[in-house]
Amino acid sequence: MLELNRKSLTSDAWKNAEVSLPEFNIDDMRKATQAAPEWLHFGAGNIFRGFIAVLQQRLLNAGFAKTGIIASDTFDYEIIDKIYAPHDDLSLLVLMKADGTLEKEIVASVAEAVHANSSDAAAWERMKTVFRSPSLKMVSFTITEKGYSITNIDGSINKTASADMQAGPAHPVHAMSVVTALAYERFCNGAAPIAFVSMDNCSHNGEKLSSSVYAVAEAWCRNGFVSKDFVEWLHDEKKVSFPWSMIDKITPRPAAKVQKTLEEAGIGGMAPITTSKGTYIAPFVNSEKPQYLVIEDSFPAGRPAFEKLTDCGVYLTDRDTVNRTEQMKVTTCLNPLHTALAVYGCLLGYKSIAAEMKNPLLVKLVKKIGYDEGLPVVVNPGILNPLDFINEVVEERVPNPYIPDTPQRIATDTSQKIPVRYGETIKSYIKIKKSMDFMTGIPLAIAGWLRYLLALDDNGEEMALSSDPMLNELRESLKDVVFGKPESASGVLKPLLSNPVIFGVDLYSSPYSAGLAKKIEMLFGKLIAGKGAVAKVLEDFLK
Repeated sequence: MLELNRKSLTSDAWKNAEVSLPEFNIDDMRKATQAAPEWLHFGAGNIFRGFIAVLQQRLLNAGFAKTGIIASDTFDYEIIDKIYAPHDDLSLLVLMKADGTLEKEIVASVAEAVHANSSDAAAWERMKTVFRSPSLKMVSFTITEKGYSITNIDGSINKTASADMQAGPAHPVHAMSVVTALAYERFCNGAAPIAFVSMDNCSHNGEKLSSSVYAVAEAWCRNGFVSKDFVEWLHDEKKVSFPWSMIDKITPRPAAKVQKTLEEAGIGGMAPITTSKGTYIAPFVNSEKPQYLVIEDSFPAGRPAFEKLTDCGVYLTDRDTVNRTEQMKVTTCLNPLHTALAVYGCLLGYKSIAAEMKNPLLVKLVKKIGYDEGLPVVVNPGILNPLDFINEVVEERVPNPYIPDTPQRIATDTSQKIPVRYGETIKSYIKIKKSMDFMTGIPLAIAGWLRYLLALDDNGEEMALSSDPMLNELRESLKDVVFGKPESASGVLKPLLSNPVIFGVDLYSSPYSAGLAKKIEMLFGKLIAGKGAVAKVLEDFLK
């Protein structure tokens, strides 16, 4: 049985199993990285292993890079200990095509995997050493949108970030404090330039990253831990940049079918694990083949030769184009469709996003959200055509039956996604002074999410909710709503619908969105009417 480790790479059995191998010398790459690291990445999960690390592998294979990536994690250290370490920092990528065929490749571009844990003396010293290195060009991130957040639902600084701000940079806990402390280490040891590149699937990701780092640094400055010069260095874009990016690639949870196929091909040790933090992860990454990464080309210390990559979906451009591309995807062509499918999929008992696309009402729902309500206000970014993009999503990507993506996974952290996935479109209509009374899809999606928060499916049975940093607060706001009694929802939603933290805008503050808010309240009342109400609402409003 083949095992995923360095020793096994000399075996011809990988070729027999139709697995592509690295085309560069791994030892040389790791020695070069140890001597002069150039790229460190926070967030060692699937999107990194299945996309970002593969880009560097392509550059290494072609001789356009000599060093690899140092992978790190600020949240779930068991990923490093139980997935990276046992497999010598190798991953097995499995691309799942719509025709059911698989492409398999061992990804070896990770030179080292380290805990970003200030309580682990050895790991923390290694992280500081890397950040002191003048050779370090970029630090990238896939830590999910909540990883950048340092505020509560009311806009106040959250407990973890607040404690870090009071304690200083010696032993940071919050991811943003960790990054700021390491940036301070770099500043104190030569202040070499650096780019901090968020590659997370969220709006204005570079801005989210920079604003949190600035907030932590400024608090430390006020509290006497760091100098004003450090804060000014962070704000100098010629020395420290925070490029924006747009990323798109579906990397779902490990699929049992893929695991079985690998085992039948003679590859062992592929069983997924669940960490104590709840991360479900395997030595292999299964993903779709389509991928896009649009990056603002702002790297004061230089960057990997991304321009050398062909057919990898990487585009280097300016911030405005990144913003338009990201707005296109996140607010119109993919993410809002995914969120709508997630909440209704959970309510209706679906276990697969692809299976939902066999339901004509759910197809109508996502088409209304995307084509009818989103496209009219989205700006064409120029490098990708919005209509072509959404056609690929609706006709090929989301219905792909070989992508084992679940509504439950997509429903994770929905509160963090709502302000962008729907709020930005709402703000666009307010800006052009057009009433949203005509909408059906977006109000159904929002009302469906609020109905989802009751933790009862369409049969009135208890339903597990996906993790969300605002879950307890949101459910507390809905505590007086009684399933089967629509009248119990009277007046309950207005505080939520008026909260710009949740929706990006106070829906009642503008005459152009007030009708939308009232429609959401009306739909919510119908959705809680009793058993089968969710299916009936979809039938009634999407005929």
